[in-house]
Amino acid sequence: QVQLVESGGDSVQRGGSLRLTCVVSGFRVKNSAIAWFRQLPGKEREYVSCILRRDEKTYYADFVKGRFTVSRDDADDRFYLQMNNLEPGDTGIYFCAIDRWSVVYGTCPSSINIDDWGQGTQVTVAS
Repeated sequence: QVQLVESGGDSVQRGGSLRLTCVVSGFRVKNSAIAWFRQLPGKEREYVSCILRRDEKTYYADFVKGRFTVSRDDADDRFYLQMNNLEPGDTGIYFCAIDRWSVVYGTCPSSINIDDWGQGTQVTVAS
């Protein structure tokens, strides 16, 4: 059984930083595209960032604007989202996700490609 467990969500002030961690069990991260999504209050889930399996390229949503960095540790089957200069508009639930044996190329996997999701972690940014 594949499980993804996130941690690192918290409440911070505007301009603060958080590092989200996603620990994967039951499947090797190196054989997946990994991704972070978020769901802001009252909105649909949207992608934040990803690392593709085929070429290990990273992609970010436009709203990231150089503030976030995605990375992964294949040896320990985990991946991260470092978020700096957080804004109140970043407040929401953040989800990690994997697309097992992903063949997606040139863009992040969409929700329909995702095989497994984490439970979500709350990020709150106060103004």
